[in-house]
Amino acid sequence: MAVITISRGSFSRGEEVAAKVAQQLGYMMVSHEVISEASRKFQVSANKLERAIHFAPSLLERFFSRKQKYVACVAAATLAHFKNDNIVYDGLAGQFFASSVSPMTAKILAYFKNDNVVYTGFAEQYYSRTISHLLNVRMTVNLEDRMRLLMKEKNLGRGQAMRALKREDNQRNAWSRYFYGVDNSDDDLYDLVLHMSKMRVDEAADAICETVTKPRFKTSYQSQQAIEDLALAAEIKAALYDDYPDCEVVTDRKSVEIYARFTIHTDTMIADKITAKVLKMNGVSSVSVILIPSVIFT
Repeated sequence: MAVITISRGSFSRGEEVAAKVAQQLGYMMVSHEVISEASRKFQVSANKLERAIHFAPSLLERFFSRKQKYVACVAAATLAHFKNDNIVYDGLAGQFFASSVSPMTAKILAYFKNDNVVYTGFAEQYYSRTISHLLNVRMTVNLEDRMRLLMKEKNLGRGQAMRALKREDNQRNAWSRYFYGVDNSDDDLYDLVLHMSKMRVDEAADAICETVTKPRFKTSYQSQQAIEDLALAAEIKAALYDDYPDCEVVTDRKSVEIYARFTIHTDTMIADKITAKVLKMNGVSSVSVILIPSVIFT
């Protein structure tokens, strides 16, 4: 029982592999439907969400936080599926959404390791929490093979196909670097890397199915709790984004800690307002709002 994420470039036969894995294991396949689900839940157009997880924000967009909000919405919808076992996710950014701590949250939590800071919450545990039943797979394909598939499907010339693929790869890498500070093609991000230019679809599916049965990928109580906490934190962050875009959220079961920017212009009632809003959400029993210096967010 596990969650499998499959990361790959376009025209890498990833969808075929994911479908075969889901069929062999009896898992549910999740892909583009998370966009429509996030659109309905958070009242954002599907087109805006789709663009937000494909393209990094432009310089102008970074000042308005719209794409950051849309990514938060898609993350929440994706992680809602990840709370269930037996999932194959063939979509963008699954391996990032399921990271136990986002880069910004890690930066904030590190603040509490400094001297002269008194803190009695549960942030420290987030450095060691892992989601053991998550198998992150990366599929790679030689550019020539991808070009042949694209040229055949879209009736493009060689030069057109090469430019299109390189442009898309650059866009995906720019996205992951902006939101998560890493290149999405970095093999260290994945548990299993498959070179599809050297494998058939059924061979790749067999490799994934065999790997996911290993003991280390079995769901434990702690691992399941970690993914449920992460899903709740993502839902809260998406719900708060319009009013408090700089908030970071961590959860421990039904207890929630929210880190909010503090400046001389901060509304003195911000903690009370955030607490009141979050306490109305399903699955939340307590809320602690921690105001920290705005310099930590930069």
